[in-house]
Amino acid sequence: MSVRLPAPARMEGRTVVITGASSGIGRAAARELALLGAEVAVVGRNPERTAAVAEETGGRAFLVDYDRLDSVRDLGAALLHAYPAIHVLANNAGGMAERASTGDGHDLTFQRNHLAGFLLTSLLLDRLKATAAVAPEGSVRIVQTASGAAGFGRPRLDDLENRRGPWVGGWRAYANGKLENILFTRELAQRLAGTGVSAYAFHPGFVATSFGGGGPLISLAKRTALSPEEGAQPLVRLAAAAVPAPSGNYFDRLTAPGRTSRLAADADLARGLWEASAALVA
Repeated sequence: MSVRLPAPARMEGRTVVITGASSGIGRAAARELALLGAEVAVVGRNPERTAAVAEETGGRAFLVDYDRLDSVRDLGAALLHAYPAIHVLANNAGGMAERASTGDGHDLTFQRNHLAGFLLTSLLLDRLKATAAVAPEGSVRIVQTASGAAGFGRPRLDDLENRRGPWVGGWRAYANGKLENILFTRELAQRLAGTGVSAYAFHPGFVATSFGGGGPLISLAKRTALSPEEGAQPLVRLAAAAVPAPSGNYFDRLTAPGRTSRLAADADLARGLWEASAALVA
């Protein structure tokens, strides 16, 4: 049976961390959650845009470069110093990338879409658990921005860095990364059972943002795409609404369970991804 996310509730007294918040659905979500009363940590890469969103939401700006894991570690330390309680972590940063390696030696798409968010979550996990111990039941959450592209993902534990196989303009690596977001969410739900912290992933729909560049097919599709504000609704509601689905669920827009790859239900793959990721960021 499918369920649908209800309208968001007020967020006074709650702190929300949103990565990729300087543009697109991250920016739209930051604005709406601030209007709902949340204190928003605006995390972005571009200094000017990140500062502008922080100013308009009354939040604080935090800079990070997901291409450098040390920058993610610095972000984690800064967030822990700034906020004694964190109620929602929205891992929203990610996107397509060229075929390249980061300074850490990882595939750029893999690090931007999964590994950096995995590291940030790990760094903040104890603070989220401590917040859940004193916060209203069900109010502490980790939210992953995935994609319908996850349905085409086929990540392999022996090739998480996407070194083998065709590049296909980056789409194969991107689809793998988005499925990894869902697998990470499912494994988080297992590991967080009984802590009061829940985890969800969602597909925002096809949104008219800078994603995908300006090629003719992308430009044509964007004419009928959702606005960033519409695309942000799943994130906003998963942060602020009473979620009518168990932890670990994947939402297609506002509805769960969302249709995706059968590999999303592979418990061994989810566990293996967690263990491999933990080793890579140790």
